Amino acid sequence: LWYYNKCDKDKKIVGNYKVNTFNNRSEIPEDANPDYQTLVYYLWLYLNKNWNGKEKYSKIKSSENPYEFQFDLREDKYVKKQMQKTALLSYLLYEDGKIVIDELSPPERFGKGFNNESTHHSQSVGKSIVSYVLGHAICKGYVGGIDTQINDWPILKGTLYDNQKIIDIINMRAGDKNYFSSKDSSNRFKNPKFDTSVTNRTMESVMQNELKGSKKSGTKHHYNNLLPHLIFNYIAFKTGEEGFQKLLDDIFRKKVGIEHGMYFVEPETSEPGDRSTHSTFLATRYDYLRMSKAMLDDWQNDTCEGKYLKSIFERKVKKKYDYSNKKHAFTNTKSYGGFFHLEPSGMKKRHIFVMDGY
Repeated sequence: LWYYNKCDKDKKIVGNYKVNTFNNRSEIPEDANPDYQTLVYYLWLYLNKNWNGKEKYSKIKSSENPYEFQFDLREDKYVKKQMQKTALLSYLLYEDGKIVIDELSPPERFGKGFNNESTHHSQSVGKSIVSYVLGHAICKGYVGGIDTQINDWPILKGTLYDNQKIIDIINMRAGDKNYFSSKDSSNRFKNPKFDTSVTNRTMESVMQNELKGSKKSGTKHHYNNLLPHLIFNYIAFKTGEEGFQKLLDDIFRKKVGIEHGMYFVEPETSEPGDRSTHSTFLATRYDYLRMSKAMLDDWQNDTCEGKYLKSIFERKVKKKYDYSNKKHAFTNTKSYGGFFHLEPSGMKKRHIFVMDGY
């Protein structure tokens, strides 16, 4: 009814309050200070977004044997206070094999609209999950190691990405900065003729248009949203469509043991003749934790995938950011490796992998 009545294109009302939509932006701007009604509206939007009205994505069904967490809960007054005062929806702390803190936004805040079966859309956390999928693709022999050059994917011919090493792409050192907008260097191309989000395009169309004839320039770290899509679609190219679905099922259903189904979203322009996927996915709060636990198990057990995680940590690169803002994952962490933020302040001697999304 909301869409039928075009409420998404008209003034937004929650109760008796007019909501600030920031000139009809689909997301709250990073520097905004939204009131409660605006937050309620955007929570509704995030949880109920009509993903282009098409069922065009890689679905992963729930596991037949989902991993069951053990609990040894304790009360943390500080966390409880933050849940009551801030826009935090969920807080989970996993220690020594058990969940020890488990908090949801209370009903008087956002709990009426958000629960254990609600799906967060990943934003850039999806970059890190693509990296984990890449580790499995390497271990299963679909893709060479991180020093493999991508020289067998026809759509990259005549672009700056042809023949580049995987490690340079997943470390965001592909030398592509000159082709992205100075205003939104992570998600839009510089050429005004192609004024569109890179996440809404298929890989083939991008390579044939925006990046046709492009040349690599330098090796400085440049964070952007195109590179995880490139790697994810390269994995799909190497496995084939059926193999890609099997790979995702093996990882998330059999290994991670997700309790609820999840899916990766496709670009708006994806069609049967030119199909792509991108790294944004939707999953529940406990299933996010299950993914993190699987990574931890791989690291501690030194599995093939664990060795992959250790290799990208060893091959990390320094960022070029102002580190004065310690509250933000981009500026709190000094290094980047394999689509993970690394070396948070005060934890230099620990192996901390930070997954962060807008």
